[in-house]
Amino acid sequence: MAVVWVTGAKGFIGRHLSRHLAAQGLNVLGLGHGAWPAETAQQEGVSGWINGEVDAANLWQLQRISGLPSVVYHMAGGSSVGVSLQSPQEDYHRTVTSTSNLLEWVRCHSPETKIVAISSAAVYGNSNASNLTEEGPYTPFSPYGFHKKQVELMCESYVRSFGVKAIVVRLFSIYGSGLRKQLLWDVCTKLADTPHALQLQGTGEELRDWVHVSDAVRILVAASKISEPNVYVLNGGTGFGTNVKTVVQYLCDAWEQNPSITFSGQQRPGDPLSLISDNSRLSRYCDLSGAMPLRQGILDYVTWFKEKR
Repeated sequence: MAVVWVTGAKGFIGRHLSRHLAAQGLNVLGLGHGAWPAETAQQEGVSGWINGEVDAANLWQLQRISGLPSVVYHMAGGSSVGVSLQSPQEDYHRTVTSTSNLLEWVRCHSPETKIVAISSAAVYGNSNASNLTEEGPYTPFSPYGFHKKQVELMCESYVRSFGVKAIVVRLFSIYGSGLRKQLLWDVCTKLADTPHALQLQGTGEELRDWVHVSDAVRILVAASKISEPNVYVLNGGTGFGTNVKTVVQYLCDAWEQNPSITFSGQQRPGDPLSLISDNSRLSRYCDLSGAMPLRQGILDYVTWFKEKR
């Protein structure tokens, strides 16, 4: 049975990815922060879990359990702009240091392993280009965005200098059932508490490229199979933008509620006005023609939220 490792397997995307990989018959092992009872981890498709840093000692421990992996999906790292603004050094450690440790370990001990590293559209910052290509421009304006860009450069450096097999997937706005933060979670929480009035931050005109987590998983798996030289980074987006105001309305429709909605009108720190991918490179490797429609994905999210609530 082929072996794959998922760093950050306990996180939102990591769980969905691990379940998918296990369903394909792969032996999935995980490494990241947080205690995870073996029975619970196995329900998420993870046959072995190590609670700890992405460092040489823990990578060796994984190797002793499973042997060398064919692919490492590197999902570990900082998870939000807000947290990076509060604790930039911690975000650097989780994002940049963990990636450096993984790249060096693979270079020295498992050169045939493919690394698929997660990055973010935050590397583009507030460039406001209509559809962002992998070539930039890059104007990150949060520690989170700068650190993700460092991850990308490190991966490219190890590919060019040492022949490490690595590719970066630059994910856009990921959502889906199980996500307990960001816009959808915040709005559903407010609808549950104050269903007749929503007061939200920002302008409502912010444009985002919304990618359902099931489609993000498809993109990550497709990236693991790319063998072409000189492909170091891949936009993980649909190529379509929807503004926050529309998404909030979809949430209200799914909730079957018609509250008054007001926005503060002030752009939030580290929050770009527009992040929409050019996915022409992605389309060569992954067919997203059957991607989850946004309205359906939001309806599923509201259903999940109410069940959990």
